[in-house]
Amino acid sequence: MSEVSLATSLQDLHMVNSFAGLPDAFYTRLPPRPLTDPVLLHANAAAARSCLGLSPAALQTPAFLDAVSGAAPWPGGDCLAAVYSGHQFGVWAGQLGDGRAHLLGEVDGPDGGCELQLKGAGRTPYSRMGDGRAVLRSSVREYLASEAMHGLGIPTTRALALVGGSNMVQRETPETAAIVLRLAPSFIRFGSFEHWAAQRRPDLLATLTDYVIDRFYPACRDKQTGDAENGHKQAGPVLALLRQVSRRTGELMAAWQSVGFCHGVMNTDNMSILGLTLDYGPYGFMDGFDIRHVCNHSDTQGRYAWHAQPAVAQWNLLRLANALFPLVEDEAALRDALGTYETAFMSAFQQRMAAKLGLQDWDGEGGDDVLLDDLWKLMHSQQADFTLTFRRLADVVTGEPGNGPLLVNDDGLRWDDHFADREPARHWLARYRQRLGRDGRPDAERAEAMNRVNPLYVLRNYMAEQAIRQAQAGDTSEIDRLMRLLAHPFAAQSGYERYAEPPPDWAGGISVSCSS
Repeated sequence: MSEVSLATSLQDLHMVNSFAGLPDAFYTRLPPRPLTDPVLLHANAAAARSCLGLSPAALQTPAFLDAVSGAAPWPGGDCLAAVYSGHQFGVWAGQLGDGRAHLLGEVDGPDGGCELQLKGAGRTPYSRMGDGRAVLRSSVREYLASEAMHGLGIPTTRALALVGGSNMVQRETPETAAIVLRLAPSFIRFGSFEHWAAQRRPDLLATLTDYVIDRFYPACRDKQTGDAENGHKQAGPVLALLRQVSRRTGELMAAWQSVGFCHGVMNTDNMSILGLTLDYGPYGFMDGFDIRHVCNHSDTQGRYAWHAQPAVAQWNLLRLANALFPLVEDEAALRDALGTYETAFMSAFQQRMAAKLGLQDWDGEGGDDVLLDDLWKLMHSQQADFTLTFRRLADVVTGEPGNGPLLVNDDGLRWDDHFADREPARHWLARYRQRLGRDGRPDAERAEAMNRVNPLYVLRNYMAEQAIRQAQAGDTSEIDRLMRLLAHPFAAQSGYERYAEPPPDWAGGISVSCSS
């Protein structure tokens, strides 16, 4: 896109709100509550360009600050908070909803339709006991994480702007309030469907399903199976929708697992109907690998541990299928549609792991499953750094065991230097090199391909914490630095060498919870 084609003013954007066209029961119209003394801490020019077609100059205007701080309505918008329900930590929580989010509307941008949502802009009818605010700490984490995931090529919501103010809110201690403007094609969740099923409103459940299919999954309309005599004309499209959502969710889980990402709160109200990573709270990218790693201090039972995420996603999809049952009334057909998930997850996961290991194809029967399982066990037993273990594997060269199994990489380390006990690592490495020998790809070509899928940089918790501390002191330079770094996580960048190292010792003391 050329610079001259970008909109230079919010007034130049055509905003509508198709969600507002649903019946009033789906939402409450209300304006956001602006922050006092708002300050634009950061604006994401890349997201503005690709999602909205908005120029960098427009982000520096007073009108932009007014709109993203909630001080003025977005031109052409129709502001509302949506209702939904959900299961939280495996327990039915009943009605929830946008307790601190305001949907402004949507713009048809260069990459397609994009909804804009303020997070932290005040109380709504769905706030329950909350104040409707977000704190600077959690807002910085979400702002950085969504763009870090985008840089990794993982489906996610995005962030357009981060705004601070002088308002103080009470959490464990008093904290400064902030607002994030989030972007996504839609913020509809599994819990949006659960809500109408629980309310025993099949009419509104059908309305929501039709809206989602027509807007985001129109190909599902081609599936016109179902028992018309029993009044289930839309069973075919509904089942097709469930298959597509299952597929996207399976592929998303494979992507999370492949980079060591833990969401932390995989409640059904945090699961996107579009297969996006949604609602960043106590997330974390693993440092030292632990198969049972729990990133959320509030998750005392380890429900959302790294190894459990694929099974939890499947459980959440079953809740979605239960919600859709009134539109289908065929349990066998729903279970068959859910079967798409496991197939999609395994296929995507094997493809991703083959690429991470530098293999052209996954050969499970030939021992690739065992080879990978043994690597996980090795990394787990020695708490090897997740990101660097895979990244540095590209430095391994093929050849006969004992004849120089490693190249020294740019930081002077060998691959087995990432393990406290090198002997088991070298034993696994010999088996890996034999597998590479069967693969037949030239070393340089393989290494280049591996470095395109194994990131050198991820948003480690300590990086986010440093950015938070500096922002709380009035310095947003680290946010800007990380945004530039994480937009290109696969390429080594001069001046960022320290970000490609294991975390400092103090990082182990960082604790994130549902309040994060």
